[in-house]
Amino acid sequence: MSRPPRPAVRRPPSNVLREVVDRYQADVVIPHCAVCSHPCCWLDPLVLELNWKQLKTIWLIDESREAFDRRLASAKGPADIRAGNGLYYAHGKACPAYDGEGHACRVYGQAVKPAGCSDFPVYEDGDVIVADLRCEAVALDDFVARVAQAVGPAFRVVPSADRDFPFMVTLTLRRIAGK
Repeated sequence: MSRPPRPAVRRPPSNVLREVVDRYQADVVIPHCAVCSHPCCWLDPLVLELNWKQLKTIWLIDESREAFDRRLASAKGPADIRAGNGLYYAHGKACPAYDGEGHACRVYGQAVKPAGCSDFPVYEDGDVIVADLRCEAVALDDFVARVAQAVGPAFRVVPSADRDFPFMVTLTLRRIAGK
């Protein structure tokens, strides 16, 4: 009697990767924010990509977009904001939405919260996961173990550091032969 054929396992569904990233953010990263010695909200390691509504709300801008863009173009706007491709980029100065004393964000959980805030320090990028080790909350071995548990025994998780930016580690999934 022959065994039924095994289903082909190419890669785990992308929602599995998204779920493990979201769970790690919720279980490990966010709780650590309250005691972090170098919050990413200071915008040293993180560059925020913002649309006009986000910028206007978070930076409490009370002028029109056209007037603000003219100020930026004439180098009279905030030094921590750059415009490009219809978006705005903030870096080098603490995010005004960050409350340093309370270690909290005033726009957390709101629609204006920039995607970069949710994606830092771990995020899904297609069929890989990227971890930014500049965040002190990320323990690479623990994170790799969580990913391995989530994707199951049919895959091996292979971490590799970026050559130019060794703090950026990509976790690639390799299918184990015969599984």
